[in-house]
Amino acid sequence: MASEVERHPFEPFLPENAKVLFLGSFPPQPKRWSMEFYYPNFINDFWRIMGLIFFADKDRFVDAGAKKFKLPEIISFCNEYGFAMFDTATAVRRLKDNASDKFLEVVEPTDVGALLRRIPACRAVVTTGEKATETLCAAFGTMPPAVGEYSSFHFEGRDMQLWRMPSSSRAYPLPLQRKADVYRRLFEELGMNS
Repeated sequence: MASEVERHPFEPFLPENAKVLFLGSFPPQPKRWSMEFYYPNFINDFWRIMGLIFFADKDRFVDAGAKKFKLPEIISFCNEYGFAMFDTATAVRRLKDNASDKFLEVVEPTDVGALLRRIPACRAVVTTGEKATETLCAAFGTMPPAVGEYSSFHFEGRDMQLWRMPSSSRAYPLPLQRKADVYRRLFEELGMNS
């Protein structure tokens, strides 16, 4: 029996000043959320990576006692730095009862062009996993860059960079500090050093 189609649970987060659009694959099931926002799984290290890079504190956005992330601080941070968030799939089927990209069937890819039109200052799209990278490269007809690197593409007169970052999932076999070092290079290249 085929699993049911899941629609994306969040609206795209698109600050007016967005310079970078982060695109994961699709949120995990709600039972794995510690907040209603992107990278909500408490054991996903995305927000710890941001804390390390911008505040030299991996726990900057972590409420350890409650085992959740500090959503108001995350929203404020994303607005201040111009970080937009969504995913490369708007609808999926989960082929297994987990959050693994391997078992996600993309039913409806996101219209990334429509997102980019809403954030005209954006000059970099960042994928945070293999499935997200494959989906985006197919949409823009570009080759996937190596992890930690970027490829260039054009979108409606804009020179853009597509960065492929290591997954922030703990299933991805790279220590937190090394992941942060790879992400730090992205921000240095974009002139957004902490």
